[in-house]
Amino acid sequence: MKILLLGSGALKIGQAGEFDYSGSQAIKTFKQNGHEVVLINPNIATVQTDPKNFAPSGNCADKVYFLPVTIDFVEKIIKKEKPDTLALSFGGQTALNCGLELEASGFLSKHNVSVMGTPVDVINATEDREIFVQKCTEVGVLTPRSIPARNMEDAIAASEEIGFPLIMRAGFALGGKGSGFCEEREDFQAMVKDAFAFSPQVLVEEDLRGWKEVEYEVVRDEADNCITVVNMENFDPLGIHTGESIVISPSQTLSNAEYQMLRTVAIKMTRHLGIIGECNIQYALDPNRPTEYRVIEMNPRLSRSSALASKATGYPLAAVAAEILCGKTMPEIPNAITKVTSSFFEPALDYVALKIPRWDLQKFRKVSHQIATEMKSVGEVMALGRNFPEVLQKAIRMLAIGSEGILDSPIKFKHKKDIEENICIASPRRLFALAEGLFFDHFTLEAIWEMTKIDHWFLQQIKRITDQAKCLQKNGKKLDKATLKQSKILGFSDTEIARLTNQKTADIRTLRKKYGIIPITKQIDTLAAEFPAQTNYLYTTYLGEKDDV
Repeated sequence: MKILLLGSGALKIGQAGEFDYSGSQAIKTFKQNGHEVVLINPNIATVQTDPKNFAPSGNCADKVYFLPVTIDFVEKIIKKEKPDTLALSFGGQTALNCGLELEASGFLSKHNVSVMGTPVDVINATEDREIFVQKCTEVGVLTPRSIPARNMEDAIAASEEIGFPLIMRAGFALGGKGSGFCEEREDFQAMVKDAFAFSPQVLVEEDLRGWKEVEYEVVRDEADNCITVVNMENFDPLGIHTGESIVISPSQTLSNAEYQMLRTVAIKMTRHLGIIGECNIQYALDPNRPTEYRVIEMNPRLSRSSALASKATGYPLAAVAAEILCGKTMPEIPNAITKVTSSFFEPALDYVALKIPRWDLQKFRKVSHQIATEMKSVGEVMALGRNFPEVLQKAIRMLAIGSEGILDSPIKFKHKKDIEENICIASPRRLFALAEGLFFDHFTLEAIWEMTKIDHWFLQQIKRITDQAKCLQKNGKKLDKATLKQSKILGFSDTEIARLTNQKTADIRTLRKKYGIIPITKQIDTLAAEFPAQTNYLYTTYLGEKDDV
């Protein structure tokens, strides 16, 4: 079978680069199943188009067309290559929109080209807000009060019905383009005009700012086997694009009842719509009324969160989705980790994974540093660890912004008022302002919650870090084992501990090794005790040289 896979379009902020992982995994899987793959992707700096990944490995596309993913170019390639089927799920919103256009024009049926996995009418049902709300209502699933509009007059009428403030989103758009909050009636028409420049449909919705934002990654096969692979929770409340927010997996502030309620809704909607392959569902959850939720949207494709979810859990979402599109069921697909059991399982994590976006806004003239519903980040990092403070501090170090942790701010705040302003406005500076505000006792947790609506649990975890930093300063050079160990548990680097205690990094490292504080997990310790002859192998394989960790 010849498969035409649509890539994610030209590289730009908010789209394309995030989907290289899913596309690469899909191509590899299709090839391993004996299919011929033709790829359309204009990005020369991606894994899936890199000539080094071509033959003899046999895991990359047979042909690559470095052309825009638009209906004009795709039609020409279909006429030339005559593919049997089209893969839309691995190229983000760009590929999905192009596939919808091709189907609507009748071109695919004319050339006998089918669409793999989720049918086009189902894709359209998730993308067209009016149809999506109707589908949710059919099975009693709650959505935000929303009115779609396709012209200025309808949009103005919808705004009067919803009331201000409101959320305005552009349908069929990637990276939140054309979306935003509208506080006043006077600003509405200008925002609508801007949104219509990106999309034929504008969604006027109720303002749910302050609600938690949670998402689930779901996989379903043609035999109706359906699982939720992982769930993720945004550090920021609703109102910040997921690509702009700190995201932790699994969720930390949901009760089991809340987790199971949203999981049930995810599976119910995936089955009701008839999605085949992988999808992602995003929720708003009222922090004051745990049973009150709204389904914000569903993506019938691999999303930008899918790569994070795959790497966080070890469950290769894109590869499994591609296997399902090839006709396999989940019980038939081997577990990528055990190689013995099947992929029909939901991973249970005994650790947490956290993602922080990376911004380079200083490179752009006249750009606002405030972040909201449109993406401005240019990348992201992921950290793994045992608790939220640990992964938060690890991730900050990985951003390569010159910071050793949450209290080593690359931004120098001038005074309390400056810190307060940076706490109130969502921006790349907010996290560091939060830490300084707590470290210097400028604000209470309740005061910060009033300014940000960030969940109390997250704020308490940041306070654990700032309290420990105070403890380090108090101890100074008289650093005892308990304080040093607790600091390492909370993610402090040796360099940061040295800075806070006015010592050298080498001295802290020597002291830490003297106390026997080294990052060895309980599992590796147990294995080493059980198999003493393999001790060196275990430590060097999993942790590096034992004496140097």
